[in-house]
Amino acid sequence: MREGGCLCGSVRYRVDGDPVSSGICHCVTCRRAASAPALPFAQFAVSDFSFTRGEPAAFRSSPHVVRTFCGRCGSPLTYQNDRHATSIDIMTCSLDDPNTLPPTFSVWVSHKVAWDAVAEGLPAYAESRSEPAD
Repeated sequence: MREGGCLCGSVRYRVDGDPVSSGICHCVTCRRAASAPALPFAQFAVSDFSFTRGEPAAFRSSPHVVRTFCGRCGSPLTYQNDRHATSIDIMTCSLDDPNTLPPTFSVWVSHKVAWDAVAEGLPAYAESRSEPAD
């Protein structure tokens, strides 16, 4: 079991089980949602995830994607794609101990800002994991 939440503590969550994957996204939408050069995430089965305190705000950032965040402090918390309804991504750095889920790949490196460095030694993909970077 892992726990996490927002900066101010208004929203907390718990996730059980092992992650399906753990990566770093460099896409424009993730960068803007996090106000950071990249956004680390870990994907879990939605059945293993639950909010334990508070209710997050939700924002549809693209036609098939809903992101949640704390409505008080703004911390990004989750990402869900309607096309993959059985999974949920949590923002790795919202975990109480993000060191337990190191990333194993980078995606959307074709969108990264020029001064950002992709994590060395990890597989990098131009877009999704089905498209290797040059």
